Amino acid sequence: MNIITCADRMEKVHSDIRGPLFVEAMEMQSRGINVLKLNTGNPAAFGFGLPESIRKAIEGYENKAVGYCDFRGMPDAREAICEYHKSKGIVNIYPDDVFIGNGVSEVVSFALLPLINPGDEVLVPSPSYSLWGNSVRIAGGTPVFYTCDESSNWYPDVADIRSKITPKTRAIVLINPNNPTGALYPDELLLKIADLAREFGILIFSDEIYDRLVMDGLVHTSIAALAPDLPIVTMNGLSKSHCLCGYRCGWMLISGPKELTAEYKQGIVKLTSMRLCANALAQLVIPAAMADMETPTSMVSPGGRIYEQREATVNALSKIDGISFVKNSAAFYLFPKLDIKKFNITNDKKFARDLLHATNILMVPGSGFDWKEPDHFRIVMLPQPEILGDAMRRMGEFLDGYVQE
Repeated sequence: MNIITCADRMEKVHSDIRGPLFVEAMEMQSRGINVLKLNTGNPAAFGFGLPESIRKAIEGYENKAVGYCDFRGMPDAREAICEYHKSKGIVNIYPDDVFIGNGVSEVVSFALLPLINPGDEVLVPSPSYSLWGNSVRIAGGTPVFYTCDESSNWYPDVADIRSKITPKTRAIVLINPNNPTGALYPDELLLKIADLAREFGILIFSDEIYDRLVMDGLVHTSIAALAPDLPIVTMNGLSKSHCLCGYRCGWMLISGPKELTAEYKQGIVKLTSMRLCANALAQLVIPAAMADMETPTSMVSPGGRIYEQREATVNALSKIDGISFVKNSAAFYLFPKLDIKKFNITNDKKFARDLLHATNILMVPGSGFDWKEPDHFRIVMLPQPEILGDAMRRMGEFLDGYVQE
């Protein structure tokens, strides 16, 4: 029998968050080594429990989720999602514009597959959560990476976006708040990106799953609220704001002129119908979660866990010679920069491996987020402040005298 080979489309697909280094860390853990896993944004792994609002929404109602539900999602859930996005200023939207999926990961594929023909291009930020670049490739398209500028608070470089638009460009991806940088984009920047989409007639995908985890008195704006005349697909979910990663509860909302998206929307209908329905048990909690803004607000306010964990991380990290960073305004990620001349770093995967074996700390190098230089890595700031402070101290000791061979 012949060897079963992978399809060509998988050649550039990568998953560094749970890739080879993660497997190596799990092997270390199986030998009794305590590994601090700062690779995945999984709040439950660090003691973030089930919100009481979610518990109450499920208890006694389990039978409602036994059968298949509407392929778009349960009506009550879609109504709650629609009202939430209306409250953020998105207009002319209705529950049937919402499609609920098993996490944003699934709805991204539903959004891309009806849009992309072989050879089509999608503009994707760099750095970015690798789901987007990978999903474009799996859909048969080509991700074209535009630069987010570290010297400008990690904001997208609008001139770079413009320079990379071609007749093959079908969409621009925004991740706002951003993963892995934790940057929050101002309205003026969003308006400039909307102007580009308007000028060239291309769709916007806006991944906003961290929109309820914003700190320092700042406010998140949905680009769809600023550009009601444009076709925009907004993605969101409960994994981060309500610590429900395992529930796999995400959604997409299609806004803008309905005559421009009617055919595209029918493609999404076909895909979601084939899937039958998303996790019905998770959908039961959506109305309660949308009414419970206290849970995310409490985490990112001073004294809340995410806020205090960020403060502990940046305070300790600022003491390490050879590391610089832009303090995040949202989410629970930091994307520090290494002085590659000081440490002679030419391979960020080797740096992450050296760090793992010297300190038992697992992190994802910048290349795992489609960053072009070997000089960055992502820190997940979810452990308790004292654990993060100690981890940064140990990393500083490791870097003291470190030179990559």
